[in-house]
Amino acid sequence: MNLTKQKILHYSLIFKVLANPIRLSVINLLNENQELTVNEICKNLKCEQSLISHNLINMKNRGLLVTQKKGANVYYSLKDKSLINIITCLSKCKL
Repeated sequence: MNLTKQKILHYSLIFKVLANPIRLSVINLLNENQELTVNEICKNLKCEQSLISHNLINMKNRGLLVTQKKGANVYYSLKDKSLINIITCLSKCKL
């Protein structure tokens, strides 16, 4: 395997995101629902809005989520479905 420094940093970032239970839950939820507001995510995950908002901003800043404003609401969705491929692959591994 010949990985460039840039790819190593990118993969490291993805694994950091996936290593956090809240962020992993958000990814799973967005995969099931396509797009959700902060309030909808909070309701589904039973978490405080400040915690969810912090993680959503973090994931958006890292280029993993996109937002779309519809009226007064901001909807979050996955920018790239390849995260789901990684999670699917991990779920098939015998660890």
